[in-house]
Amino acid sequence: MAERQADLAAQIESVHQLDSVVTAMRGIAVSRAQKGHSLLPGIEAYAAVVSRAIGQALSLVPSDGAAATDGSAARRGLILFGAEQGFAGAFSDRVLAVARQEPPETSLFVVGARAASLAAERGLKPVWQASMATRAEAIPDLANRLTEALYDRVARTGLARVDVLFCRVTGAGGIVADRHSLLPVDFSRFPRPSGERRPLVNLPPGRLVERLAAEYLYAQLVRAAMHAFEAENEARMLAMSAARSNIEDKLQDLTQRERQLRQQEITAEIIELATGAEASAAPRR
Repeated sequence: MAERQADLAAQIESVHQLDSVVTAMRGIAVSRAQKGHSLLPGIEAYAAVVSRAIGQALSLVPSDGAAATDGSAARRGLILFGAEQGFAGAFSDRVLAVARQEPPETSLFVVGARAASLAAERGLKPVWQASMATRAEAIPDLANRLTEALYDRVARTGLARVDVLFCRVTGAGGIVADRHSLLPVDFSRFPRPSGERRPLVNLPPGRLVERLAAEYLYAQLVRAAMHAFEAENEARMLAMSAARSNIEDKLQDLTQRERQLRQQEITAEIIELATGAEASAAPRR
């Protein structure tokens, strides 16, 4: 019985250590999710400024000078933001399920080491992949590298229609997958200024629109990456919360079993003492 109690004590100690690890991982995930969430308003404001600038620049271009081309029959691409690390539940499955429905000729760009591994298991073959940023401060650099890879693919293969797929946190605290079109740029979505005052520019209008469109594309990639960063850490926080709940249940069960063993041990000692006392008090023949 003493050996069993020692085994239980060792199990309880191991579970306590696991609880410390899970608590630390949850704390890190919470901190990173909050950091990503705090930076999103600034990114949205940046994208809005670029959008207004495009609208103003379009007012200088003839109505057909910046029309988006029809990409219905063009080569397609999909940028997918998944998880960089594990312990995030079904986070990557949300976006990979969509990717599996794409035509086989679609050029797939995968961001996230864990997502890339899961994509390979599902028979998906990305044309480009990279690690997801593990710090919010690294998101702009990731977006730069992704932009360069995208432009290179466009130049080499004629890629003309590109979507971006990522997860984001909803207002209710849930996680949903979002898909947006990146290329071709739909210039009809940028409202022209209503006033007659024309902006002062130092570039030809067509060139200005082209550069602003590239800036807008970069802003959309930064936005998608930051949403994915926040959502991955939110998913990991939820997974660690569930794991901690399971650990608490396990600890409660082990503690109850330890108490029962102690009670059995005390009862056995009492019986042994009572039996010995009876034997000592019995009259000798």
